[in-house]
Amino acid sequence: MANKKNKPRERQIGKNTVQKKPLIDPKYKNAFWTAVIVIILVIFFIINNTRYVPDSGPYPPNYDPEKHQNPNTSLNHDLYGMDGTSTNTSHQ
Repeated sequence: MANKKNKPRERQIGKNTVQKKPLIDPKYKNAFWTAVIVIILVIFFIINNTRYVPDSGPYPPNYDPEKHQNPNTSLNHDLYGMDGTSTNTSHQ
């Protein structure tokens, strides 16, 4: 009986602290934060591109808005082939 094997015990001084369980599994933490940031950036992109901000500031001197042409009306949208005939069927 004198030869009992005693396991050495680790002394604990102070109160035991309980480890908190993390809200997000550490294995998925980087993927979660990446997804959150991408979603926020997409929301800002949509908000930024759907707002209408009127042009501000005065027109340049000698500007006549009646002479100004819309870019869509000043372009010729017809397509021409190598022989010079129109390939656009909507204008024939």
